[in-house]
Amino acid sequence: QVQLVASGGGLVQAGGSLTLSCAASRRTFSMWRMGWFRQAPGDEREFVATFTGCGDKVLYADSVKGRFTISRDNAKNTLYLQMNSLKPEDTAVYYCAVRDASNTYGYTIPQSYNYWGQGTQVTVSS
Repeated sequence: QVQLVASGGGLVQAGGSLTLSCAASRRTFSMWRMGWFRQAPGDEREFVATFTGCGDKVLYADSVKGRFTISRDNAKNTLYLQMNSLKPEDTAVYYCAVRDASNTYGYTIPQSYNYWGQGTQVTVSS
C-alpha cells in the first residue's frame, strides 16, 4: 500500500507564493505518474498538474499555467508544487495522487489515479 502525505498548505495573500510537498511512503511506481488535483467547497475535484509520457513533459490546467510548477525529487520520493502569483480562486484543498499505469481515462481525470494523499488546505485572501 502506498501512502502519500501532502504538506505545505496555509493562508497567503493574493499575489503570494506557497510550495506544496507530497512524500510517498514507498515507491513501487514511477514518480512521473504523480500529479496534483484540487477541490474547492461545492466543486468537483479538478486537475492541476502532472507529468506525461515518461516524465519528460508536464501538463498544467489552463488556470494555473505560467504560475504553478510541478517538480519531483526521485531520491526523496517527493513531489512538489510551487505556486506563485496566487489568486483567491486558487483556494482549495490540494491533493497529490498517483496515476494508474493504464491511464485509462487520461491525465486530467481523477478516475485515472488510484492513490491519493489526504489533502492540504490552501487559502488565498484578497
